[in-house]
Order: sequence, then C-alpha cells, then structure tokens
Amino acid sequence: MMNVFKSKNGNCNLVMILAMLVCMSFAFSNPSSEAVTDNKIVNALSVTNEKMALYEDLDLDSLGLSREAFAYALAGFKNLLAEGKIQKDNLLSILDFTLPSGKKRLFVIDLVTEELVFHTYASHGKNSGQVIPTKFSNKNNSNQSSLGFYVTGDTYNGKHGQSLRLLGEEKGINDKAFERGIVMHSASYVDENIIASQGFIGRSQGCPALPKNISKDIINKIKEGSCLFIYSPDKYYVTHSRMIRENKA
Repeated sequence: MMNVFKSKNGNCNLVMILAMLVCMSFAFSNPSSEAVTDNKIVNALSVTNEKMALYEDLDLDSLGLSREAFAYALAGFKNLLAEGKIQKDNLLSILDFTLPSGKKRLFVIDLVTEELVFHTYASHGKNSGQVIPTKFSNKNNSNQSSLGFYVTGDTYNGKHGQSLRLLGEEKGINDKAFERGIVMHSASYVDENIIASQGFIGRSQGCPALPKNISKDIINKIKEGSCLFIYSPDKYYVTHSRMIRENKA
C-alpha cells in the first residue's frame, strides 16, 4: 500500500527545490552561502533559509529523518543531476541509518509534487551492527552496508523475487555494490511482527531489504535512474565523500 504525505505548503515548485539543492556543501550549516545552479535547469539563484522548506513542510523531523541526512541528500542529488546520471529527477530516496532498524527509516520523496510517497522499514548488513549500523564496507563478503549515493538500475527476478540493482556512485565507498550483489529486495525478516517480538528487524548481507508487502511498489517506483542516498554520521564517510563536499554544477 502506498503511503503519501503531502507538503503543508503547496506553493513550492521545482524551481524552489532546485534552489534548495544549490546551497548544499560539506559545510551545509552556513545558510548565507551562495552558489550557482546547473545552467541547464535554472538561472543563478540566491541561497536563502528556504533551502530546508520541504523538510519542514513534510514534517520529516517528527518522522525521524535527520536534518543532516536530508541536507546531504540534496547536495548529492544536485551533483548527480549535474553529471547527467539522474533520469527520474523528481524522486529522492533516503535511507537514514541514524534510526534503529525497528523504526521506519526509508523515505521516498517526490520533489515535484512535494509528497512523501513511501515511508517504511529497511534492513542493514549483519556485520554492520545489530540495531543501529556503525560499521560499513565496500568489500566483497564483508556482509556490511555501504553508505553514500546510488543510482537505481534495472530489475530482475532473483532468489528474493523482484530485485533492484543499485549502482554505487562513490569511488572507494560504494562503487563495488554491483560486484557485491548489493540490491534492493524483499525479505521476510523485515516485518513488524519481528519488531514486536525482539525490537528490531533481521539483517541482510549488506542489501537494503524491504517489507514483502510493499517492496514491489517501491522498486517499481524508483527503478531505472533515481537517486538513493544511504546515510550515517560516519566520520570517514562525511570527510571523504566528494558528493557532499563538491559543487559540480
């Protein structure tokens, strides 16, 4: 079943969203900085406090999505867009690993219609930690999650049913995802009954697995060219990710 939460403020449009994107950098906390957007999309826009308007309008804070995750997600999304890697430029998916696995921590946002289209559970790798992941890897057979920005690929039918390939866009951080077989798929261990019994969901071999009753809807929505950002306030990641530190527009 699709979950849709609409923005409190229906006046924001794509231009405003793009204005949000241009301000993000590693030091996203400086609201007075200025940047220039991709000329293919809009003219130069001044950065204002409206950069976080959608975060506020969708009341994402009350749902647990960290402000930092949202800010970094916008920065990387803008950079991928500038590189021409995003085909579905209305969608932004954020998996926030600051939240425990017993909480809904996957957010699929439509930037144009200003809707939270999906909000659900997602797993992390079994060697990344039990409840909140703290260890991450780009290595084969690590059974750990990889942070950073991905572009969604095509789908295939595997041992978990319909699965979505994920293309890691950050060298040394998640660019081995395809080789490792890191995909989005359904899993019986991502279930509210398991949360009720033990307080957290099961873990994967590194894949962001989804509840069986909603996985196909999410996969079909975000497949083939949308942005997925997997976030944790991991010191190595935030100091080494070029996607959140550089303005490529």
